[in-house]
Amino acid sequence: MLPTEHDDPTNTKILAISEDKIEGFVREPFEEIAIRSGVDVDVVIARIAAMLRAGTIRRVRQTLLATNLADGALVAWKVPVDKTDHAFEWMFQRDPFSGHVVLRSTDTASAGSDYRLWTTVKVPHGFSLPGHCELLAQKVGAERFRLMPAKGIFTLGVGHVRRRTIEPGSKNDAPAKMIPVQVVDLSELEWKVLLALKREFAPEEIRPTPWAARAKEAGLSLDEFYGEAEQLNARKIIGRFSTFLEHVKPSAGGLRVTRFNALFHWAVPPGREIEAGGEVGRHHILTHCYWREAGPEFKNVNIMAVAHGTDKRLLLDHKAAIDRHLHSSGIPVSYTNVFWGGRSEIKPSEISPQVYRDWLREMESLKR
Repeated sequence: MLPTEHDDPTNTKILAISEDKIEGFVREPFEEIAIRSGVDVDVVIARIAAMLRAGTIRRVRQTLLATNLADGALVAWKVPVDKTDHAFEWMFQRDPFSGHVVLRSTDTASAGSDYRLWTTVKVPHGFSLPGHCELLAQKVGAERFRLMPAKGIFTLGVGHVRRRTIEPGSKNDAPAKMIPVQVVDLSELEWKVLLALKREFAPEEIRPTPWAARAKEAGLSLDEFYGEAEQLNARKIIGRFSTFLEHVKPSAGGLRVTRFNALFHWAVPPGREIEAGGEVGRHHILTHCYWREAGPEFKNVNIMAVAHGTDKRLLLDHKAAIDRHLHSSGIPVSYTNVFWGGRSEIKPSEISPQVYRDWLREMESLKR
């Protein structure tokens, strides 16, 4: 029986690459993981499939830069305490356009700490994001919600295994470059290829030339499929080929990849968001860093970042190192906070316009 825990030495080598180092579209992703990890390709394929079956890896998929394909936002929800569990379950189970669903808390009562339910929401272009959230609020009994669309992206990745040994203050030599959020229109053929690309891989699909079956599904030859995928990649629509670890729940053997999920908040002066985001986003510990406008409910926070770890004190040390770096860079911070993640479920957000139309019809039928 193959080892399936993330801390097995061979699995660690594979995961250090496969979590978030395979950028864009790659014709032979498992071969690329093998080359970059120094592990034989047959071993890579067998180990990833075994970890996926065991639940150590929760999904294997080609990610998309969905901010370019759908209107999305981080959403904080103010829900009565007695309705919070129901709201959590409804968002996770019934709304395919909600991705991350997380209950968050702060160490002390502070700005926005009564917004305990946090989700990511995306709706296809042409549909209303505020309207979607109004509908969700009605369904779950939310009193208020705050939409926080990304205005710029500085860091976006996972890499939990390789981040376990990062020291506080470790950072790139240069500030992170901001990726602007842009609207992209796709043809019917491009949507067909994109939907085939983004679907999760089953364990039996972890094999050489994994795109052959997806090309057939899209009604294309493999070379035609590669051509379409590479054009989508050139248009900055494709994210990474990733193996996503189960980082919320313990593995079958009782091991956890992370225990704490910290959402860091900073309020910097208007006009300095790109500079501040670049300085924050250069820190290696962060899996996400965005420019988002949180509004007066959160003391006008505008830079947010996420870090994961097994030691809460160490995560706070990482935060303190970033705070010191902002200060030494001459960037004033009027307010900062940490929202800790608790109960959490994660699924890819649906972005297909047709799926959205079907879902709206279903919601309408439930009103009758």
